Amino acid sequence: KGSKKRSGQELIVSNPSEWEDKSEVDTYEEPMVLGTIISPAEYMSTILELCHDRRGEQRSIENIDQTRLNIQFLFPLNEVVTNFFDELKSVTSGYASFDYEDAGYQPSDLHRMDLLLNGNVIHELSTICHASKLRLRAKAVVFKMKNELPRQ
Repeated sequence: KGSKKRSGQELIVSNPSEWEDKSEVDTYEEPMVLGTIISPAEYMSTILELCHDRRGEQRSIENIDQTRLNIQFLFPLNEVVTNFFDELKSVTSGYASFDYEDAGYQPSDLHRMDLLLNGNVIHELSTICHASKLRLRAKAVVFKMKNELPRQ
């Protein structure tokens, strides 16, 4: 993840422990990719739904021929590297192909999610995620911890 400090210098953050407070940073940026999906036209609605769920911005939809589409979306990199291809293959019965290329950095509403256990922050379980996914991701982590940790 990238962020820019108010002093004008740029800081690349690769670990949540390096995350700066919002009061010390002008903008947070995250890496973006331009994704290209080639698929049969019959799967267009499910592909668009999947892409929008992954915070994708639609760039273009073109007909390759009468049965196939070329769909381009701008995605945050972390939305693509976590299980996107498997879900795409699942919703298209394996007929879609996916390719992506670097599209630079873009300002984003990113936050560090800290996990508290008995009132103490567990730094090893901290993650950086977008504000729109923060609540869902926190609920998933808490549910998993509840099921994995034995009651004391």
